[in-house]
Amino acid sequence: MSERMDARAELERLIGERGEDYAGLSRLIGRNAAYVQQYIKRGIPKRLAEADRRLLARYFEVPEERLGGPAPDPGREPDHVVVPRLDVGASAGHGALPGEERFRSSLAFDAGWLRRLGTGDVRLLSTIRVEGDSMIPTLADGDEIMVDRGDAAERLRDGIYVLRIDEALMVKRLAVNPSARTISISSDNAAYPGWPDCRLETIDVVGRVVWAGRRIG
Repeated sequence: MSERMDARAELERLIGERGEDYAGLSRLIGRNAAYVQQYIKRGIPKRLAEADRRLLARYFEVPEERLGGPAPDPGREPDHVVVPRLDVGASAGHGALPGEERFRSSLAFDAGWLRRLGTGDVRLLSTIRVEGDSMIPTLADGDEIMVDRGDAAERLRDGIYVLRIDEALMVKRLAVNPSARTISISSDNAAYPGWPDCRLETIDVVGRVVWAGRRIG
């Protein structure tokens, strides 16, 4: 069996094991709904594009080599990291229900830049959109924020975090009082009330916001 056939067979096996569907994975990599099925069943295209292969390998948490990529060079770090964009909003207002936190696309970031940003395990990074105005002027409605899920409750310190409160996602500023083991939750927009002196164990911290991007104009 050829290398390309092995890659297609491996992808089909992963899809079956994880209970995924062809159309959903096609949308994940930004292709038409039939793309993955045509690749597996008809061999069109003959091989996955590098960006598509990288995103699928990350999604299934397998080495790219298993999907037809080159064997990893142990002495060379990747130049770029593909960070998934999740189809969910974190409310900077009254709370957004997360629903199914599925991929909608991805963004590629320079690996060295991410290290300088202070992120840990890049597999725990994702981006989501901000909804609402309670974090203005720091964050605005529609901003894209990168959330480091590896930098959550165990490393909690003052900063901006995504929280899950009553099954809703919210982005808020936290101030930690370590001696009292309490957290004050606030908005940067003074028109919104805060919650002072919340007990640590009552807060579900999803991750720390480490980067934000927005459209200008």
